[in-house]
Amino acid sequence: MSIIKEFQEFALRGNVVDLAVGVIIGAAFNSVVGSVVTDLVSPIIGLAVGGIDFSALSLQLRAAEGEAPAVAIRYGAFINAVISFLITAWAVFLLVKGMNQMKKAPAEVPAAPPEPTAQEKLLGEIRDLLAKR
Repeated sequence: MSIIKEFQEFALRGNVVDLAVGVIIGAAFNSVVGSVVTDLVSPIIGLAVGGIDFSALSLQLRAAEGEAPAVAIRYGAFINAVISFLITAWAVFLLVKGMNQMKKAPAEVPAAPPEPTAQEKLLGEIRDLLAKR
């Protein structure tokens, strides 16, 4: 089998296509969550803690000199990324929880009563004989 045919079988397998769709939707979802964090959540949290803009928070290690840019640790961007991760994780958790609830367990079929033992069958026959008399 040629490598092109092998690749075609691999690429057109259902799981690979599902994964590709998931990655594309995840990338789109990432931009939505990023906007929610940057444009909605961070300003509210910043206002609650005294008007702090998280995206602007940084620790400057070296000032810009000439054409060399400043060196800074942008921990505000990290805080935004953590908030974004938490929102994404929460949304995925709710999605999985909803899917698990939609998967209903099959209704349990009541088990058939067990076959009577040889002793029970014999006692039943004796009972029937006594009832005929």
